[in-house]
Amino acid sequence: MVTLTNEATERLRALVAEGDEPGAGLRVEVVPGGCSGFEYALSLQSPKDGDEIVESGGVRVIIDRFSVPYLLGVELDFEESFQGSGFVVKNPNATASCGCGKSFQT
Repeated sequence: MVTLTNEATERLRALVAEGDEPGAGLRVEVVPGGCSGFEYALSLQSPKDGDEIVESGGVRVIIDRFSVPYLLGVELDFEESFQGSGFVVKNPNATASCGCGKSFQT
C-alpha cells in the first residue's frame, strides 16, 4: 500500500526513538482541505482500532480507513533542501495538485 524510501525510514526511526509513545508510528491521513480538495496530515501517534498498519524497516506507517483508497501505491520520501526539510508524499493517484504540493485531487 505505502512504501518508504531509505531516507524516510531512517528519519522516521529517529523520530520515533526520540518520542515517548510506545508503539507509535507515522500517521498519514488524507483530510479535506487545501486549494485542490484534499491534503495530507502527518503526525506521530499510536494505532487506533480499525487502522491499517504498514511496517517497513522496523517502523510503522499508520493509515485510517478513510485514507486507505487515496494512499494506494504512495511512496513516502524525506527530503532536505535549503528551503526546508520534511516528508514528501509521492501519490500516483493524484490527478492534480496545487503549486505548493501540499494538496491534491483524485
